[in-house]
Amino acid sequence: MSVVTESDVRGALAKVDDPEIRKPITELGMVKSVAIDAGSNVHIEVYLTTAGCPLRTEITQRVTKAVADVPGVGAISVDLDVMNDEQRTTLRKQLRGDSADPVIPFAQPGSLTRVYAVASGKGGVGKSSVTVNLAAAMAARGLSVGVLDADIYGHSVPRMLGTAARPTQVERMIMPPVAHEVKVISIAMFTQGNTPVVWRGPMLHRALQQFLADVFWGDLDILLLDLPPGTGDVAISIAQLIPNAEILVVTTPQLAAAEVAERAGSIALQTRQRIAGVVENMSWLDLPDGSRMELYGSGGGQTVADSLTRAVGATVPLLGQIPIEQGLREASDEGTPIVLSDPECASAKALIEVADKLAVRRRGLAGMALGIDTTRHL
Repeated sequence: MSVVTESDVRGALAKVDDPEIRKPITELGMVKSVAIDAGSNVHIEVYLTTAGCPLRTEITQRVTKAVADVPGVGAISVDLDVMNDEQRTTLRKQLRGDSADPVIPFAQPGSLTRVYAVASGKGGVGKSSVTVNLAAAMAARGLSVGVLDADIYGHSVPRMLGTAARPTQVERMIMPPVAHEVKVISIAMFTQGNTPVVWRGPMLHRALQQFLADVFWGDLDILLLDLPPGTGDVAISIAQLIPNAEILVVTTPQLAAAEVAERAGSIALQTRQRIAGVVENMSWLDLPDGSRMELYGSGGGQTVADSLTRAVGATVPLLGQIPIEQGLREASDEGTPIVLSDPECASAKALIEVADKLAVRRRGLAGMALGIDTTRHL
């Protein structure tokens, strides 16, 4: 019979990631102790970051499952303790460094995270459903993805991702909930019920700044920002806080909607941001006889792409056309993106194709400020 050693157990625990931080609990200093008796029964003590940790049960289950795979192990028991202030400070410094003030990691010169600000000229074009489906499709590819619900007044991302979880705070760090392998933060997680948010511009800017700097996003490949419709305070704040964010414009085929969407995309001319492309939503309805009904007309997405191409002097592609499907609406209401619940349907295939294009795009300099001072100094 195999003799179980502490090294064996700790090796198994090294494969257990904290559900929020997404790093091994052994690296985070969360393993308090490991004890093994003569019968190879294992007792493990694990530190939680906070007393009210909402994922205590999941952590216990992950630890138990990992240790159960060790050959020869007997009964397993797990006790939970809570980090003290000093341990939390050490953890925060390990994750975020010792900077006195939080910084926005995505705005730093060395950041490799691709940031897409999903914008629309008007509401009701399906911008949020496009955002969450793109996020879920990218995460399904194995990418590390985050979604920031920047639509402070009209937040809907938590529902569409099927989470009612609240963030955990460790000192000044906010740990975002994870849904469908996507990290997500929204003002909805800090309000009670369906309470409306009534804020002016400075408060909106501060909230976005905290979501970007105080939330521990980890090493993201992609960050998607679900912007409110229009070109108001939030769009301006995003341009200031993350100048390297690229704009993804969502419109419908209707020409009236397309004209408004052009304005949302044209903000890039003033902020010197790059436009990643255009997504046309609600493009058509497939009928039982195989024909298509264009409920909102046609050509709006291509019109926006062509207009923005002329305006910025660089190619702005029409990345995809998303058909109308009842399942897409139902999936959003139920909290499971359709790219996961029914990936073979027409709308899911179109969304996955857009996600694939954005996931593999290379960064370029077109439309981006280089920060060069052209003033002559005598």
